[in-house]
Amino acid sequence: MPLQFNDVQLASLELFCAAAEHNSFTRAAQVLGVTPATISRSVARLEARMNLRLFVRTTRQIRLTDAGRRYYEQCHLALAQLAEAERTITGAQVEPAGLLRISMPSTYGKYRLLPRLPAFRARYPAVRIEANVTNRNIDLVSEGYDLAIRVRPPTDANLIVRPLERVPVVVVATPDYLERAGIPNHPEQLAGCECIQFLQPKNGRPMPWRFNIDGQECAMETHGSYTCSDEILACVELARAGAGLTQCMRFLVEDDLASGRLVSVLDAFAVSIDSISLLYPHRRYMPLRTQVFIDFMLEMSAAARV
Repeated sequence: MPLQFNDVQLASLELFCAAAEHNSFTRAAQVLGVTPATISRSVARLEARMNLRLFVRTTRQIRLTDAGRRYYEQCHLALAQLAEAERTITGAQVEPAGLLRISMPSTYGKYRLLPRLPAFRARYPAVRIEANVTNRNIDLVSEGYDLAIRVRPPTDANLIVRPLERVPVVVVATPDYLERAGIPNHPEQLAGCECIQFLQPKNGRPMPWRFNIDGQECAMETHGSYTCSDEILACVELARAGAGLTQCMRFLVEDDLASGRLVSVLDAFAVSIDSISLLYPHRRYMPLRTQVFIDFMLEMSAAARV
């Protein structure tokens, strides 16, 4: 017998979508105000009905199967379209509301996005925000996120990419270190300097330092006694302690530069990193809370460029 939509209650689809979005029966149950057993039984009925396994279950977590991911994408879209249809028919004036899940890298989150979120909620108080601060590239659809911020966005046809800003990069050190070691006047002089290395998460190799030399952007290998992984702020802390030079996004050290705690060098060769971008999945229907957040971020970005 083919599956009929009417045979599956909307409540079951909502419970399934919640479990998929939170990667947990327990967490979804807490959000919806039901018991984890209720969600587990509902998902089991869906799996039995379709003779498909929607989740891989372990003692610590659940994750969608490939079939479950495809089913979630369709169910999520269908439920959103039903909600939109009801709003259209009733003509109700809808205020943006609900949970907005955003993933962001730690540096951009701390110095750029997190300080802006209270202003967003002051404008839209019915929207709740879950801020996932991580340097891991999450999968927006399978992990149930509405949006993500990325420094170097992936080339994924399933994602819409909206550039937010280009960020100047600086090379900094303490005045004491520069007095001891000397001030480099050209990137080539970094060969004799203590350069604090940041290891790239994808390959574990030191990230090349980038400069504009004779009109060409160049990647240059540097060397030093210190390496840091996972978090570029560790390199900044070492530079603040006088360990050497480091290259980082300017907004990370803006206060240090203003106070004189750190000094920038090689400014004549400075570049800006690839645009920081806002990512979200292609969807025929986008929740209003997501749309107003996109508009808010683009508005903030435009104001920052003025």
